[in-house]
Amino acid sequence: MNRLTGAPCARGTRHTGTNHIFHIAGGARSRAHDGSNQSPTSTTDLNRPWRKKRTSKVGRSIARTGKQETEKKTPVTAHIDLARPEDAEVIAAMVGELLQEIMSAVSEKAFNFHHQDTEARARGWLIDGSYLVLLARQGGAAVGFLALYQSYALYTEGAYGTIPEFYVRPPYRSRGIGTALIEESKKVGQARGWRRLEVTTPPLPQFERTLAFYQRHGFHISGGRKLKVLL
Repeated sequence: MNRLTGAPCARGTRHTGTNHIFHIAGGARSRAHDGSNQSPTSTTDLNRPWRKKRTSKVGRSIARTGKQETEKKTPVTAHIDLARPEDAEVIAAMVGELLQEIMSAVSEKAFNFHHQDTEARARGWLIDGSYLVLLARQGGAAVGFLALYQSYALYTEGAYGTIPEFYVRPPYRSRGIGTALIEESKKVGQARGWRRLEVTTPPLPQFERTLAFYQRHGFHISGGRKLKVLL
């Protein structure tokens, strides 16, 4: 599920390192979390031990049967536009949901999350333009987002885009919103002259549906293993 993609730290011109995170979106119904549009104080508290979440709705969702996973949902129409600094609060809330879902899936407390710090960081990056967020709304409520930032490498023959975070709230998965966000991100990249988009998803069975989602939308495995060192 990434479709995962920012974490509090991600690499690029504004964000250093190689810490892409996992992503949850689109049709990956095996990665669910309570998707209500809650306030930041009631969405997720990642400072609580992840073990307390193992019997949560996320865990039960991952164990769904094949019949349930293939159940079709009615497509919905979402309005997608570039997020503004005042959207930082809801973006931070969804990042918290994303990280909690990932940790429940891998049974590991892989991230530290502080809502206020994440909100402040997102607001600052949205203001200076180093971090772009495509925000999907349905009926006025935020239902998903995809983050982008510009990266550079000589081997890519020019600037390219990285997707560090990508999340669709569970009630809206498999309803076309993840696809719409991906297609819009391609348009943003083309308009900026990027040579490609890159995204990371972990090589774990829990995320095979995430990988399949990306492959359906033209992404292909480029090889290698992601490494990091904390500074």
